[in-house]
Amino acid sequence: MSLSRVIPGLLFCIFFVGSCFTNKYVLSVLNFTFPTVFQGWQTCTGALLLWVTGKLGWVEINSFSRSAAVSWLPASVLFLGNIYSGSKALSILPVPVFFVLQNVSEVVFSLLVRFTQKERSSWMKTFSENLVLMSAVTLALHNLQFGVNGYVWAVIHLCCVGSYKVFQRNSKPSHLSDLEQQLINYIVSILLLATAAHPTGDLFGALEFPFRTSYKFHSGCFASAILSFFLVLSSVKLKNGLSSLHCAVWLFLAKILASGLSIFIFSADFGPLTLCCILVNHVGEALVIHANRVLES
Repeated sequence: MSLSRVIPGLLFCIFFVGSCFTNKYVLSVLNFTFPTVFQGWQTCTGALLLWVTGKLGWVEINSFSRSAAVSWLPASVLFLGNIYSGSKALSILPVPVFFVLQNVSEVVFSLLVRFTQKERSSWMKTFSENLVLMSAVTLALHNLQFGVNGYVWAVIHLCCVGSYKVFQRNSKPSHLSDLEQQLINYIVSILLLATAAHPTGDLFGALEFPFRTSYKFHSGCFASAILSFFLVLSSVKLKNGLSSLHCAVWLFLAKILASGLSIFIFSADFGPLTLCCILVNHVGEALVIHANRVLES
């Protein structure tokens, strides 16, 4: 693989791990469990940076019709469900456990595609998806000490991720580019999160948060927003420059790197069965990628 293809993948991994760790730090270590405020800050910063970089010509964002934006609204709602439930789940669950459950979104995606488009699957892909699903279920049942709420939010998260991928696949790519889709996601999320901040009590909770004047809190929130924005840019760059299979490989490597490093950064005590479930889950994820490559060849 040429250096021009490796560098975008490495940058994607760096931003992926950095974004994951800063989010985990703010949500778990600092215990800032107010997702409407936290995600509102991230989406507002992302929308502002995307708009500014578009105006400066650093990224390409064209004007789009109102009908195109309206047609993308269901995906924006799924995006909001993705980031909101993801924040709730990540604040409770260890990083490796979070990714094990998130990988089930590929199973949700495959089931929805088979149901809506009547696509057939190979025995290898079915086997690998069962590995992913069964390892995730076993891990969840064996680690109920993390709390039921974390798993409930994780299930909502993986359903939103899988459904979003299906909607994105079925939408007409000529209407909106990836960055234009993301801009709409940001705007819709800002509006809905701002509306929900007061009824959920997150607004008052954030104002009374004891670390709100701490430099660690401010720097963590700032870093999470910036890294999340660069993660979006790097993922779009990766998607436009490589095939979907190569992108899946880089995402797989980023998850492995984040899961492995998180054990040394965040406190986590895993037993043999939990480690086995994590290993089997990632093996299943790798087999899913291989099965997709076989189907496309």
